[in-house]
Amino acid sequence: MTDVLFTIGENPPPRLDKALARNVPERAISRSRLSRMIAEGTVEVNGVVVTDQKARVQEGDDIVIRVPEAVESHMLPEDIPLEVLFEDDDLIVVNKPAGMVVHPAPGTPSGTLVNALLAHCGENLSGVGGMRRPGIVHRIDKDTSGLLVVAKSDAAHQGLADQFLDHSIERLYTAVCFGVPSAGDPRLMGLAGTSFEAGNQLKITTQLARHKTDRQRQAVVLQNGKHAVTRVRVMQELAGGAAAVVECKLETGRTHQIRVHMSYAGHALLGDQTYSRKRKLAGAYTEQVAAFPRQALHAGFLGFKHPITGRALRYTSSLPADMQGLIELLSV
Repeated sequence: MTDVLFTIGENPPPRLDKALARNVPERAISRSRLSRMIAEGTVEVNGVVVTDQKARVQEGDDIVIRVPEAVESHMLPEDIPLEVLFEDDDLIVVNKPAGMVVHPAPGTPSGTLVNALLAHCGENLSGVGGMRRPGIVHRIDKDTSGLLVVAKSDAAHQGLADQFLDHSIERLYTAVCFGVPSAGDPRLMGLAGTSFEAGNQLKITTQLARHKTDRQRQAVVLQNGKHAVTRVRVMQELAGGAAAVVECKLETGRTHQIRVHMSYAGHALLGDQTYSRKRKLAGAYTEQVAAFPRQALHAGFLGFKHPITGRALRYTSSLPADMQGLIELLSV
């Protein structure tokens, strides 16, 4: 058990939970965990245990939060090689290979990035949400390769989550899609939610929600969905205009966002068995493209502020060999 002691500063929010979230030293405990700890009776105000999150506090109130030691995760560590680009006491940046699931789930209880991180980080995980585990703040699909930042502490988890919430995280993806998005395409100009910005950059702004009949898919909806914005810039035309290398910039980070948006715009990703609607490239490329084993999507750039030090961090990841080979094939 560790005690965190501090005093409520001037002009505090009226509610205990909000005041603690503002004043807890170095944001050592996340807001969601603070709420749970209040309810569990581990927070004292001026020597008295308070379990009401809405209890009023005043400037100068003395706070004691009794933080239990992090418990071990139910997930098992597995000795799986990782490509680590950066690591310190608070976070780790890794380059995930295609084919690796990020977090254990009923269909994939092992062999995931989390299992690998539990083994790699070991005792260096100070605990997220009261459990000794890595804090996953964003994910990329199993068959998408590229960069991920993962928290190793509660403070880092909260700080990174805030950056994702306010869209200050920079994420750029490289993809290979069918066709070449162009401002000269009348179909795109008439498609709801699509527009072109300077430099022939396609902007897709829609709402996304689960598909009505296929729960494994996402779909563009007119209402009751989550706001999603993707910007797409053509980097290289391929196969005589039948395909293109594009750079996709995420303003939001919804499930399958790039894959759904590109399919909606009529430029589904090569190899995407879920959203490409079984499209094929005609001619000499047909068999090779059809054999590409995954969606051609790579998270190649990640930029954010270190949640503890405030230092600006920027990381890049080269295209994996399979995507390089695909682009070379279509460049001939």
